[in-house]
Amino acid sequence: MDNGNVYNETTEPQAKPSRCFGCTLRHLWGWRLPAKALQVILSLLAVICEEMVENCINCGGLYFFEFISCAAFLLSLLILCVYCTNAYEVFGKDKVGNVVRNIWLVSAIGVCFLVATTALGATSSESAAGKAACVFGFLASTAFLAESIRDYFHRRKQHVDGHSENPAHTPGATENQPLNQQS
Repeated sequence: MDNGNVYNETTEPQAKPSRCFGCTLRHLWGWRLPAKALQVILSLLAVICEEMVENCINCGGLYFFEFISCAAFLLSLLILCVYCTNAYEVFGKDKVGNVVRNIWLVSAIGVCFLVATTALGATSSESAAGKAACVFGFLASTAFLAESIRDYFHRRKQHVDGHSENPAHTPGATENQPLNQQS
C-alpha cells in the first residue's frame, strides 16, 4: 500500500454521472409549474389561432400580435425548459433567479401581450380565428400578469418578514446591561 494514496478513497468527492437532458420538476414547485405550463399553452394557442386569421382591417395589429405572441411563447417555453432541465444547475441558481424570476420580465410580457391583443381585437375582422386569438391572448396576458402580481406580493412579504424590529442593530436599554449583574 502506498502512503501517498491512503486517504484518496475517502477525501476525493465522488463524481456524479451527468445526464445531458435530465428532466426534473423540483425547481418548479407549488403553483409555479401550473402557471408556467399555462403560459406556454395559452401563448401557443394564441399563436396558432393568429396564424389562421385570413382577413384583417389593418394588418399592423395582426403583425404586432404575431410578434408578441411568438415572443411570449418562446420566452415562456425557454423559462420552463431552464427550470425543468439540467440547465438550472449548469447556469446556477443565482443567475437563473436574476434573469428568469425577474418580476419585470414577466410583467413586461403580460403588458405587451395585453396591448397586442387589444390591437388585434381592434383591427381584425370578425372571423372565428381572430376572436379565438383574442381570447387566448387575453387569457395568456392574464396568466403572465397574475404570476407577476403573485411574485410581487410574495417578495414584498419576504421583504417585510425578513426585516427585524431593530433594523439599524442599535443596542436597546436591556442589551447594554451585563448578563451577570452583581447586586
